[in-house]
Amino acid sequence: MYTLHIGNKNYSSWSLRPWVLMRVLGIAFAERQHQFPTGSAFELFRPFSPNGLVPALHDDGAVVWDSLAIVEYLAERHDGVWATDAVVRAWSRSASAEMHSGFAVLRQRCTMSVGLRITLNDVPPALQKDIGRVGELWNEGIARFGGPFLAGKAFTAVDAFYAPVVFRAQTYGILADKGSAGYLAHMLALPAMRDWYEAGLKETWREEDHEAEAKATGTWTADLRATA
Repeated sequence: MYTLHIGNKNYSSWSLRPWVLMRVLGIAFAERQHQFPTGSAFELFRPFSPNGLVPALHDDGAVVWDSLAIVEYLAERHDGVWATDAVVRAWSRSASAEMHSGFAVLRQRCTMSVGLRITLNDVPPALQKDIGRVGELWNEGIARFGGPFLAGKAFTAVDAFYAPVVFRAQTYGILADKGSAGYLAHMLALPAMRDWYEAGLKETWREEDHEAEAKATGTWTADLRATA
């Protein structure tokens, strides 16, 4: 059986990607969760992850790190990771790669914290550009391939890559246009997404750097997380 090493569910956007994909597709795995330390996690995470980051997938002696590499490793072994149609699959891979390597301002200004509700202090042009591009991709995928997911009727890897943005949208009240709102509602209703969210709310661990990022970006209107 696979073992997937992940970080805190309240914070760890990169861990969410393979976790939700495997859960939705019914790929069995053992979960190993690790709390983020304040500062670098490199030495703490190195025993199970060569780059000292999460996620990392272990499979009978093989270790695969980085969310994109994990998804492609799974795609070689399981049906349904990517769309079967070549055109849809190419679009899905392109959109996933764009998310994997881009949207730096969105990541920086809207750190993932699933249990918070935050009103942004401001939305500078660079952030608005990232938000607008996400909405454009979501609406394009649904319009071209019929929805309700980005590549058509079934949840695939491209949805997993944008799953952290779904939680960011809920936290910060962004991506509220009609097309994006429908996709957000559909994603948030998925049992796997609900399980991740509810587990994140139950976490009492607070990491100072993540908390500081969330405080710097706007006004907290709600903190739904459990307290110790």
